[in-house]
Amino acid sequence: MRILISNDDGYFAPGLACLAQHLSAIAEVTVVAPERDRSGASNSLTLNRPLNLRKASSGFHYVDGTPTDCVHLAVTGMLDVQPDIIVSGINAGANMGDDTIYSGTVAAATEGFLLGIPAIAISMAKHDPAHYETAGRVAVELVQRFMRESRPHPWLLNVNVPDIPYEQLQGTEVTRLGKRHKAEPVVKASNPHGQPIYWVGPAGKAQDAGEGTDFNAINHGRVSITPLQIDLTQYSQLDAVRAWMGALA
Repeated sequence: MRILISNDDGYFAPGLACLAQHLSAIAEVTVVAPERDRSGASNSLTLNRPLNLRKASSGFHYVDGTPTDCVHLAVTGMLDVQPDIIVSGINAGANMGDDTIYSGTVAAATEGFLLGIPAIAISMAKHDPAHYETAGRVAVELVQRFMRESRPHPWLLNVNVPDIPYEQLQGTEVTRLGKRHKAEPVVKASNPHGQPIYWVGPAGKAQDAGEGTDFNAINHGRVSITPLQIDLTQYSQLDAVRAWMGALA
């Protein structure tokens, strides 16, 4: 099996090294990651300049672009053979609920999915985590399951792992995305020239964290696995919008 690994924390991130180490034990691994931290880059592509691809002493390849750039470049130009699966992570911090919209970790996996390849985004549910090894073992288990049970159509899975020792996990739960309250206000400050600058505030607290959500699973020490889709069409509003357009005609 061939695995393409990427992330959004950069090619030097400890979570990436942990993921590559674990998956290299069961498959042929290629790592293509951003040259710097691109957290929050979402699904952005670099279209106004060429991309540079380099190789670090670790053997990891890195790109001066976004996580989406990394996967797109690897699959459509760099690799001679398409990977069997793409795994993005291990991210330092949760990607649950509304986070998935902004996440570069999820975006890297999404790009693979859009290119017709099964993909997994895997994140630790805590910033500055102490137990990357737990997520590494979870990633191996999921990839091995893909090896044993291939699917007729690719899946895009968003996985969040509690920051606890592997032995303390309370199982795995297939979940839906929860929802956060709106983000905290931006933080206003001044630069050295006295001009106003603004820092984007932290994400809001969980609002919808009930049973069945990714937030709830993590709160109970379980690995959360959420299947994602890309179709943004709001089907329940199609007739209402058609009627609205007809009224305006």
